[in-house]
Amino acid sequence: MKNKRANHIDEHSKNEQLETFRTDDSGKGMTTNQGLKVSEDEFSLKAGDRGPTLMEDFQFREKMTHFDHERIPERVVHARGYAAHGYFEAYQSLEHLTKAKFLSEKGKKTPVFVRFSTVVGFRGSADTVRDVRGFATKFYTEEGNYDLVGNNMPIFFIQDAIKFPDLVHAIKPEPHNEMPQASAAHDTFWDFVAHNQETAHKIMWAMSDRALPRSYRMMDGFSVHAFRFVNAEGKSHFVKFTWKAVLGVHSLVWDETQKIAGKDPDYNRRDLYEAIDRGDYPEYELGIQVIPEEDEHKFDFDLLDATKLWPQEDVPMEIVGKMTLDRNVDNVFAETEQVAFHPGHVVPGIDFSNDPLLQGRLFSYTDTQLIRLGGPNFHELPINRPVCPFHNNQRDGYHRQTINKGQVAYHRNGLANGSPSPVPEEEGGYAHYQEKMEGRKVRARSGSFEDHFSQARMFWNSMSPPEKQHIIEAFSFELGKCKEMVVRQNAVDMFARVDRVMAEEIAGHVGAQQPDAAIEQVNVTKSSAALSQEKTIKSAKTRKIGVLIGEGFESADVQVVLDAIEAAGAHYEVISETQGKVAGTDGKELAVDHHFSTTDPVIYDALYAVGGPSISPKFAKKASKFLGEAFDHFKPIGATHEGMKWLEAAQMMEQPGIITGSEMPAFSGAFIDAVAQHRFWERQVE
Repeated sequence: MKNKRANHIDEHSKNEQLETFRTDDSGKGMTTNQGLKVSEDEFSLKAGDRGPTLMEDFQFREKMTHFDHERIPERVVHARGYAAHGYFEAYQSLEHLTKAKFLSEKGKKTPVFVRFSTVVGFRGSADTVRDVRGFATKFYTEEGNYDLVGNNMPIFFIQDAIKFPDLVHAIKPEPHNEMPQASAAHDTFWDFVAHNQETAHKIMWAMSDRALPRSYRMMDGFSVHAFRFVNAEGKSHFVKFTWKAVLGVHSLVWDETQKIAGKDPDYNRRDLYEAIDRGDYPEYELGIQVIPEEDEHKFDFDLLDATKLWPQEDVPMEIVGKMTLDRNVDNVFAETEQVAFHPGHVVPGIDFSNDPLLQGRLFSYTDTQLIRLGGPNFHELPINRPVCPFHNNQRDGYHRQTINKGQVAYHRNGLANGSPSPVPEEEGGYAHYQEKMEGRKVRARSGSFEDHFSQARMFWNSMSPPEKQHIIEAFSFELGKCKEMVVRQNAVDMFARVDRVMAEEIAGHVGAQQPDAAIEQVNVTKSSAALSQEKTIKSAKTRKIGVLIGEGFESADVQVVLDAIEAAGAHYEVISETQGKVAGTDGKELAVDHHFSTTDPVIYDALYAVGGPSISPKFAKKASKFLGEAFDHFKPIGATHEGMKWLEAAQMMEQPGIITGSEMPAFSGAFIDAVAQHRFWERQVE
């Protein structure tokens, strides 16, 4: 498929603005950074061809000095990331709720830049680790940049930002040996969890399949915090934002993630890049949950508690727009690494709640950009520049790019007729919502924040049986990696408050004592249908299918299946004994994308086994390995012709998700339906 080209969105298109800064060096003569043409770039300037290098070699000094300074500090968290450009289109006007212009008109399009990330690992860690995923969106609006900085889980570990350094210190590699990398499966993290039980709800999410997304294109994003919408009349509503993946929410399985980390540590970023490159643009609908200010205290949870979600049964979600990512970055460093997000980058009509975790983030994000990007002018980097003009009296500093004219750089002034001058609220100037505040200055937590287990239990109640089993297995792995038995025991006892049977099974797996009889499971029967991935959208669209095929395959039959795969919007790769071409019965050839050693079954969503009449024993052995691993990971498998013999030999026939047949139209339809199902948990061994 030819790559689709992104359309310019409007006169403020970020793509158009970035063209000023893009360069293509192909076909160009080499110069220094000062524009001096370079005649030789292989050898440094020496005193004789075997003599010492001379200090006057300015070309060498410039090249080496730049190289020595090419790296900037990686993010403390969210270091491992990948990003793309796109646009957001509003489905309707939200003027009754907010003054924000990008939400004010049906059909209005706004350029966006989205960065996805893991949280814990260093920049060079693998994509598929068990972790929270960052989902940060920068809207380049006509009123300034608006950053919606969230995660793929709707809640957080802690309630107050002052504990964030402790959380990160605990979950990062242990300082005495800097292990393990990109993993929470160690003593310091689980010791923190047991002694900070506000983490209970988030841990349930982190042990669930949501922590193992199949793709950035197949995960939701959440604002986590309650924000405020404020309309032109000054009316305030609390709001939470959710990005809903149009392809649904799908995950990998744990054994699969570990193998992918070795086979393709770039799995998620490669998936995003290749999908956009071939025109399968990722799409996410924007949902909002809105609570009138006067209803703030009408729920059994505190709206300001970042460890609590707003159940959709209590606060319905309304879909108000869609984001489409349609252009890959041109340079990962200049765009993905240098982009600077901040939850405090807002526009008129969007304001903050008093969530103490959010309040701390409003300080922390600016502070971290200063050290990471080298100074206060990070907003002038091309990827961070707003599409609207900006004017103020800020001057100088590292990496200043703006050349400010005139003698005045202060307010108030007479020499410049008072400019730049504040803009009245009625003309678009930002004004904070005037919330009435009263109370004593205290270091304390509201009593309404003290229930740590009810929503953790609600999450457990909402899971399907396979999802519950995966959570138990995740706990068993994580705690089983802890060296100290007291750490394992404390965690088992803590989660007996969520579900005693779950905790008892975990205890049996990790060698801990059964929870004390005095520990009471929280009495909550509530569940929420939106929390289980079993109820997500299921489609074969954009799925990746491996086709195991050999010389002499039945050309006509196979072509029917391949056509059905493409018609469903899925994609296939041909796998055979050698790369090059493989010929069918009518002489028609297929290009072979991989031989068995250049790919792996964990890379595919499904397999289609065809074989051929003259395949070697080595081919059959490799194919059987592929099929066995896909079977163990609950993936759909289709087989026709010689491929069915492999399934028979492995005793896989007549199993859920195993599709066989000789009538091609019927087989093709059944196989595509199975691919859409994604996993067949009925094969799970209890």
